[in-house]
Amino acid sequence: MIEVLAKLGRGPVFLAGEVLECVITFTNPLSASSTSASSEMLAWASAQIHCQFHASENRVTLPPSDGSKHDVQAENETVFVPNRGERGQCILSTPPKILFCDLRLDPGESKSYSYCETLPVDGPPSFRGQSVKYVYKLTIGCQRVNSPIKLLRVPFRVLVLHGLKDYQFPQDEAVAPSNPFLEEEEGLKKDSRLADLATELLMVATSRRSLHLYNISNTRGKVGTFCIFKTVYKIGEDVIGTFNFSEGDIPCLQFSVSLQTEESIQEEFQRRRGQPVSFTVHARHQESCLHTAQSSFSLPIPLSSTPGFTTNIVSLKWRLHFEFVTSGESAGTCLVRGSQSEAVTWTGVEQMEVDTFSWDLPIKVLPTNPILASYVSQFSSTNSITI
Repeated sequence: MIEVLAKLGRGPVFLAGEVLECVITFTNPLSASSTSASSEMLAWASAQIHCQFHASENRVTLPPSDGSKHDVQAENETVFVPNRGERGQCILSTPPKILFCDLRLDPGESKSYSYCETLPVDGPPSFRGQSVKYVYKLTIGCQRVNSPIKLLRVPFRVLVLHGLKDYQFPQDEAVAPSNPFLEEEEGLKKDSRLADLATELLMVATSRRSLHLYNISNTRGKVGTFCIFKTVYKIGEDVIGTFNFSEGDIPCLQFSVSLQTEESIQEEFQRRRGQPVSFTVHARHQESCLHTAQSSFSLPIPLSSTPGFTTNIVSLKWRLHFEFVTSGESAGTCLVRGSQSEAVTWTGVEQMEVDTFSWDLPIKVLPTNPILASYVSQFSSTNSITI
């Protein structure tokens, strides 16, 4: 028996273009004093990254894939196919790397190997939607002599920030940002600078503030105004907005604001022409606001959510969805006097005419620092298997 342990050192979330580093440890767990202790042999081990794509048959129609035959490959074959047994299509993969050949482990002995690979910048982000899924995995294949291949899969998340692949790092290391007290390999230095660059670009893109004012009105007149200071955010930030109903002619009884994503399939891949898009609500605020002059809301963008993106098959966009309930009567008739005595009691009317209308405001949501997103990731940094 051999235990195989794979550990992602920095966490399970990466930016496209970064270097993924995984330490794979092979251990013979039996101690030398055990009566059944013996040396264990592995013929070979290899590792490869791949992105698996799966689409809902009710929503998406896809052309046949030439690689679909690999998904049902028999387990006793000796060819390393990382996506063997997986649903969907393998749309992206890196070249396989051999970790070792003919490994012998004595009782209690362990050996570790480091796997490093640059994540492709032209792939889609990790995404689990209602119509499609993009799932990234690092697969380690191991085989004993005359035994079937065993696969250890390490799922991880990929964030895509457009514009990183076009950036050219300085060739003169004297002007490149560096730490003179640390000795780093060239690949790790570039990877670190890539993460720092992404953080800087995201900070610049999401820190710009300018006043955006919108008039809220229906066919009968003005209800109020809405104010928001920016429309570009990172996942993990809060979307904050304020309402001013004091200048409105039509009383607003209630409003709600939903933070939503809109998942739409490109027309040529739709199962039915003109099929509706899919909406997902990530946060919602609802408030009764009759006789309220001003109000506000704060909606958090979950760190586990996917920033907006577009591929040849699917598009994901973010928006704020507003719903307003207004009175069909003037503000003064919304209350009735309940008594003629000195102690006056005002009560709400039992019935009143209302109007409802909605409004959508598009916003842009970008990735964040992958280390921050790792704290709430559903994936574990450590995975293991026994063979």
